[in-house]
Amino acid sequence: MVAMRMVWVVAVMMLSSLGVAQKATLLLWPNGNPEPAKVVGAETDTTTVTAAGKSVLHVTNVSQPSLTVYAPAAGKNTAAAAVVFPGGSYLRLSYTTEGTDICQWLNSIGMTCVLVKYRVPEDGHYPANVEDLEDAQQAMRITRAHAAEWGIDPHKVGVIGFSAGAHLAVTLSTHPDFQGAKVAGSTADAKPDFQMVIYPGWLTDPTGAGRVDPVLAPTLSVPPTFLVQAENDYTAHVENVLVYFEALKNAKVPAELHVYTLGGHGFGMGQKELPISGWTGLAEAWLKTIHVLGPAGAVGMP
Repeated sequence: MVAMRMVWVVAVMMLSSLGVAQKATLLLWPNGNPEPAKVVGAETDTTTVTAAGKSVLHVTNVSQPSLTVYAPAAGKNTAAAAVVFPGGSYLRLSYTTEGTDICQWLNSIGMTCVLVKYRVPEDGHYPANVEDLEDAQQAMRITRAHAAEWGIDPHKVGVIGFSAGAHLAVTLSTHPDFQGAKVAGSTADAKPDFQMVIYPGWLTDPTGAGRVDPVLAPTLSVPPTFLVQAENDYTAHVENVLVYFEALKNAKVPAELHVYTLGGHGFGMGQKELPISGWTGLAEAWLKTIHVLGPAGAVGMP
């Protein structure tokens, strides 16, 4: 355990040296979770090393969900922000490849990154289990409540999710006003201003009807959406973004879809030798198109 904690400290120091500045860490539910914790045992982090020598951190047994804020360098802040949900099948969180690595990229383009540790492992997901949606709503509300303090425009706060985290992002965008039975009512807005959905799972109709899951069927109120997946994703399968894009189109929600031949599942920032590594550049251009980055109105919508 000491060795794993040392790896975590080194990772934070490396991020600081790369211009990724940790600004604040806050519990989502400082007075206790709305539901009794189901997690057995202390929060655990495990680090593996890839063939390329990269350390990959996974976190599980998260009973005290939290968010950590990473701010862009002074003078580079665009006032835009993204709340990030790492993936991990609702069992664990891929905290580096789908978390701190994403914060580093967001900071490099002048955006604040709010990295969320939501409750895992969980038995199922929305609507059977609402705890992760509650965590996602709370993370958005806290971010907007601290917008002035953190140098954020409360009208330019979106969400980025990967795999299970992408499913959570879509769930939040579809049900931002969901009211948990044990959550105090709030007038704070939990709806994202944009969503980036990266290799999502569980978006297809579980009956096999070849359409989006009716629980997640978008309406015009869903924010502009950016979708990325690899055709050879044999874990979540490319049909997830295909049916969701069609549903967004039918709901008249502005959406952009990118499907790559290679990349598999869980590629994060992408393998540099593959075209899929260019998705972040496309995402930055899209953020300018929807006026989250750059001067307002600089790029016209079609």
